[in-house]
Amino acid sequence: MSASEPIKDTEAYRDKIATVDESGKRVWIYPKKPKGPYTNARTYVSWVLLAFLFGMPFIKVHGEPILLFNILERKFILFGITFMPQDFHLFVLAMLTFIVFIVLFTVVWGRLFCGWVCPQTIFMEMVFRKIEYAIEGDANAQRRLNNGPWTTDKIIKKTAKQAIFFTIAVLVANTFLAYIVGIDEVLKIATDPLSQHWKGFVAMLLFSGAFYFVFSYLREQVCVAICPYGRLQGVMLDRNSIVVAYDFVRGEPRGKLQKSRKNKPANNPLDKIQGEVGAATAKAADASPAEEMKAKLGDCIDCKLCVQVCPTGIDIRDGTQLECVNCTACMDACDEVMEKIDRPKGLIRYDSYNGIAEGRKKLFTGRVIAYTIVLALLIIVNIVLLTARTDVETLLLRTPGVLPQKVDETHASNLYNYQVINKTNEELPIEFRLGDDINGRIQMVGEAPTAHAGKVAEGALFIILDKNALDGRKTVVHIEVYSNGKLIDQAKTNFLSPAGM
Repeated sequence: MSASEPIKDTEAYRDKIATVDESGKRVWIYPKKPKGPYTNARTYVSWVLLAFLFGMPFIKVHGEPILLFNILERKFILFGITFMPQDFHLFVLAMLTFIVFIVLFTVVWGRLFCGWVCPQTIFMEMVFRKIEYAIEGDANAQRRLNNGPWTTDKIIKKTAKQAIFFTIAVLVANTFLAYIVGIDEVLKIATDPLSQHWKGFVAMLLFSGAFYFVFSYLREQVCVAICPYGRLQGVMLDRNSIVVAYDFVRGEPRGKLQKSRKNKPANNPLDKIQGEVGAATAKAADASPAEEMKAKLGDCIDCKLCVQVCPTGIDIRDGTQLECVNCTACMDACDEVMEKIDRPKGLIRYDSYNGIAEGRKKLFTGRVIAYTIVLALLIIVNIVLLTARTDVETLLLRTPGVLPQKVDETHASNLYNYQVINKTNEELPIEFRLGDDINGRIQMVGEAPTAHAGKVAEGALFIILDKNALDGRKTVVHIEVYSNGKLIDQAKTNFLSPAGM
């Protein structure tokens, strides 16, 4: 290449997105209805995940929901285990572990999460889009309906679709609200007079409106322009990451495949796909230069079905793009074409750039190994901390401003304030005892405390020690916390000796 010759831009497609035209106006995407084994598998997975999402709020353990994320009251329940604000460090560590997992998963498997598990994709493609196909038909039918005049049929279809969309949005909003305040509270908001729960009712309407707006209008824009995960791809993916990829080695140069009708059955399946089947390529020995060029074409016949089924409107043949959610619709469409023209499936498949360009797959790169080690260490720390976590947490501190006192010639006392945090769903009567290694007793101020479920029991007590148990000016004292005769926690505090003892 000469110095004066300009460098050709081979990635101009990255300068714009398929959902916006040159004037900046939204381009509405009409994806063709996908079908195939990958679409079927994703459908089955979505059924399981949707059943989990809508079913979990109704499952309770000891009267409490199995999953609860009550940010307002700072109460969280994960699979029956209650986490209080005092367990916040566990949440921070768990969140860090989750982030590292997402990074590692993306480095290795790309946006597999987006295509198979992400709620946005599941609701859009497996719920709302399927309803749209059922009411308005496939892509071309939807396009004709939207561009056509407002007839009775159009009004009925549009009204029915939007009504169903909003109904589902209300159901989804109530479900998500149930994960925040509990299903019982949601049912109260829905059944009690509006005046009693108007704040909850407003929150429900806002949630419903947000979900309706996302799935009726924003749609793929959430994945393309709003979700930060797509943007993170650029720094997390490398040439060894497994993504939905087009095999450019096998597929290029692409071109319309023309086969002869001579010696071919009249119902050639390619006629149904392209409708452009003409005269055939002759054998290489007798072919013209133009026919020889056709004979050297790759497996991609440029039918553009992979583009037509894409829910974000991209051409996967251009390469990995942030708009791609790895939904596998293009894989199913391409495999169907390859099968009909008697060529190997997998022209578009799960693979890495190096796997296609060099025919090799290297999953365990230095970066993957480093992330894996960090993730393993974080998981171990999480397990250790969760194992060491107690159902009750006791805080015992000397009362500020109160000096140690002599009870008599042989005993001294200190006044303490205590807090007993009950992280369980059961009411616990609390009893304090001194450890066996020290001679003394505990005297409660007031009645013996009871820690209610998910609450904090507070009060005061005296620790009275024999002077023979004192170890200089400051003595370390171990306190055992019992409930119904069972040791549930231990605490440690300092006992100060009064002057003269």
